[in-house]
Amino acid sequence: MSSESSGPHHRIGFEEIEHTADRALKIYGRNLKELLVNAARGLNSLMGADDTIDAALTTKSIALDAIDAESLLVEWLSELVYWAEAEMLVFSKFDLHKVSATRVDAFIHGSRATRLENHIKAVTYHNLKITETEAGLAATVVFDV
Repeated sequence: MSSESSGPHHRIGFEEIEHTADRALKIYGRNLKELLVNAARGLNSLMGADDTIDAALTTKSIALDAIDAESLLVEWLSELVYWAEAEMLVFSKFDLHKVSATRVDAFIHGSRATRLENHIKAVTYHNLKITETEAGLAATVVFDV
């Protein structure tokens, strides 16, 4: 759960926050690349994947385009949700080699889980805004469960 983020409130890259009907995460990062990685780690924490079925590592190449950074964050998390829900693939290592406000190219590495504690139906745009803080970026993401 920890990241290399600096600053008094950035010792962890994400934290689950209260939300009436769904689940939500407050995500932090020094830059957009770190925000995306911490968002993926937070998503994994929410899903609660158990031990993997096999030790075989799966690598996927991801290239996503969006109209802005918020949409890119939703696309990124939605891609990870798709693989978890469709094929029980949970990714734990993220090599983001090109990141801009509208594009991410990455290799993601993970393996199959036997089950997920919590299933995510969708990543929402509800009150989604990436904001600049003294220590970098912050965003709140709400997940439909």
